[in-house]
Amino acid sequence: MLRRITLLAIAAPRRVLAVAAVLMIAAAVFGVPVAQTLSAGGFQDPSAESSRATSLLTEKFKQPAVQLTITVTAPEGVRSPGARAAGLAIVNFLEAAPDTVTVISPWTAPPQAASDLTSTDGTAGLIVAGISGGEQEAPQRAEALAEKLSETVLPEHRDVTVLVGGSAMVFAQINSQTQRDLLVMEAIALPVSFVVLIWVFGGLVAAVLPLAVGGMAIVGSLAALRLTAMVTDVSIFALNLSTALGLALAIDYTLLIVSRYRDEIGGGAPPRDALATTMATAGRTVVFSAVTVALSMAAMVLFPMYFLKSFAYAGIATVVLCAVTALVVTPAAIVVLGPRLAPAVQHRSQPPPTPAQELFWYRWTKAVMRRPVLIGVAVTAVLVLLGVPFLGINWGFPDDRVLPTSASAHQVGDQLRDDFIDDAATAVTIVVPDAEGLAPAAISGYAASLSQVADVVAVNATTGAFVDGAKVGPPVPGTAAVTKGSTFLTVGTTAPLYSEASEAQLDGLRAVPTPGGRAVEFTGMAQVNRDSVAAITSRLPTVLAVIAVVTFVLLFLLTGSVVLPIKALVLNVLSLTAAFGALVWIFQDGHLGAFGTTATGTLIANMPVLLFCIAFGLSMDYEVFLMSRIREFWLASPQADSDNDESVALGLARTGRVVTAAALVMSISFAALIAAQVAFMRMFGVGLTLAVLVDATLVRMVLVPAFMHILGRWNWWAPAPLTRLHQRLDIGERVR
Repeated sequence: MLRRITLLAIAAPRRVLAVAAVLMIAAAVFGVPVAQTLSAGGFQDPSAESSRATSLLTEKFKQPAVQLTITVTAPEGVRSPGARAAGLAIVNFLEAAPDTVTVISPWTAPPQAASDLTSTDGTAGLIVAGISGGEQEAPQRAEALAEKLSETVLPEHRDVTVLVGGSAMVFAQINSQTQRDLLVMEAIALPVSFVVLIWVFGGLVAAVLPLAVGGMAIVGSLAALRLTAMVTDVSIFALNLSTALGLALAIDYTLLIVSRYRDEIGGGAPPRDALATTMATAGRTVVFSAVTVALSMAAMVLFPMYFLKSFAYAGIATVVLCAVTALVVTPAAIVVLGPRLAPAVQHRSQPPPTPAQELFWYRWTKAVMRRPVLIGVAVTAVLVLLGVPFLGINWGFPDDRVLPTSASAHQVGDQLRDDFIDDAATAVTIVVPDAEGLAPAAISGYAASLSQVADVVAVNATTGAFVDGAKVGPPVPGTAAVTKGSTFLTVGTTAPLYSEASEAQLDGLRAVPTPGGRAVEFTGMAQVNRDSVAAITSRLPTVLAVIAVVTFVLLFLLTGSVVLPIKALVLNVLSLTAAFGALVWIFQDGHLGAFGTTATGTLIANMPVLLFCIAFGLSMDYEVFLMSRIREFWLASPQADSDNDESVALGLARTGRVVTAAALVMSISFAALIAAQVAFMRMFGVGLTLAVLVDATLVRMVLVPAFMHILGRWNWWAPAPLTRLHQRLDIGERVR
């Protein structure tokens, strides 16, 4: 295949570039509007108990899964004429809207419910409206309602402060913010990367090539995501990965190919032979790298949440398109721009290239291998120490606090947490799917027992509201119902979400005997978080096993060794420890100001898994770069212990600059994510940036030579049957 690509590039380079440009334009026209079809949700397991209970609430009880929450604050209090007029005007507006399912407020609810909808100081009232539609339609409808409300109703009530939030606005504002973040990220990453590329390539024309390859891959992945969104749910956050990863890998692959071509030209090879050798070696490395990275990300499809699945879709599409574009466009561009990519072609009088033994990375590698145990143990200890905070991780679920504090949804969430006794976000809803023939007394007894569990404020059932085991009045509207043989109850709680108290309360509620021994199902944010964590942890061993097997097989095919794949697995995991520790220390524990986000004392369970799959794949990217070149020198040597060290030193000497430059540009792409205003994407950017920099420096340039020196010829060992298999496959390349 690579040979045919080379011949095509040599025979018709301008035609190849023209076709690529046309395809890029078509993909951009189709793919750029993709954000309008994506969702901000996808963190839940659709098969979990909480999801089944939520579906039952939606289908049988017409309880909306997404709510619009509005606070009306007046210095004179919610019972003042101004607050009452504004509140009723908002209620009337919402009730008249076709997308509103239910509306409750302190001005229209019974006295007991009205007190729950009033802040502790009496200055703020809470309006809760259910919005029809799922995670994709409801946020759009809520945003439209909020805009119309601010244009038609609120101008007449300027004496009160009105803020709009709730889950509907959280999703809507995340969508809007993500699209803005994407533009900011591109505005940062592209010019900075371009400046670095001018330095790396030593020319303006050469620096444009990887950006062009990246642009083609990015718009192609956007088109692929839009096609995917036509058949399944796709998270809007996948766009960030497509952009950052597309730019990073395009630069990696293009830099590798162009650097190898320059080496061949500098060694005196004619341009045609130089290109053939480049595609047979560097091109082969790109193929192995792309397959390894793509399959590492593909493992995320094994998780049930479409948030993680979406990153798998985006990752696979982006990696494949980066590789294909780099392998097809780059050689064609080399033929057209050859003299400008490799000036030595025109200037044969230039001094000969610097011998490898005089290069910095050769001397560095030899220095590391003189004290491999001391240096290896020291670096390993540092990485393990940096990863220690991860042992104290506390899992959570995304809420309004992932948005910046300037977002109205975040401000409403803060009001509910600080000023209202009963925060609806902490409530636990219990559904009895089969309540046919269940006596009212059984429901009352169950609700009374639930109300005696620690940190429970009240339990609303169809038979009444219960506090501390006693009935205190009728239920709050919308918190309990019975229909079509099913019923549900709502448990109000003061237990902070995602805390030990919340977990203990869930256990306490489950310990209460169910009415008539009927099966019950729990939902609410606390249960959703528990289900999400369980869905991830239960599948994590399978995902890790898949990634390990894929990595082992591909590295064996690349190197013919069973030792090097094991070494790679160990070092790749070690390289991620610093990133995982930093996530907990910064974003969970709140150090360094949580990088400008709101520290909630938790980490979203999806994020470490996402970071692991992507960062592990990218670590393999550099592993493949490095091992491919080391193996070339090893195959060309007599293959003694001293030759192993020399092969490692020569391999690092020839790839050290490429890996360092590629890691620098890749870290720029991921660091641009830190500008995102959505907290977990900023977390993602910090984690990936740290993972890439640590892997490309401490691991590839220190631990790899140290470990390979200690292992000596054993680096290249494989059982005889596997050695024969590798020889029959004949996928190796020798240095000519």
